[in-house]
Amino acid sequence: MPDSAPSSGSGLRVLVVEDDPDVLQTTLDMLRLLGHWATGVSSAETARDRYFDGAFDVVMIDVGLPALSGMDLAQELGQRNAAVRIIFATGQAAPRELPPGTQWLRKPFGVDALADALATPPSGSPVPDRR
Repeated sequence: MPDSAPSSGSGLRVLVVEDDPDVLQTTLDMLRLLGHWATGVSSAETARDRYFDGAFDVVMIDVGLPALSGMDLAQELGQRNAAVRIIFATGQAAPRELPPGTQWLRKPFGVDALADALATPPSGSPVPDRR
């Protein structure tokens, strides 16, 4: 999937890892609307390659990816770059504790919840549900 340029401004560079093509496209559209650059991929393997080839500020990861889970991908990215900022996007309830530097965004989410997640530094707690 090609990179998605923002509608205006020069926001964050976001890598979105989502295996559902409709959710991926909607997320890319919302990010562009919010003024961010977005790149979408549908697998953890492709995400790994794109992440280390590019300069991303945030990685949004679907927890339930096939083959390599979103949690495993986040752990791998964190081992190679401790400063990586991860937002887990999933329909699952958030665990009691999240790995440092991560956030939990519950699907389905709207543009306001996505904006909140991107504007709020990770605290290891779920982003408030604003659908």
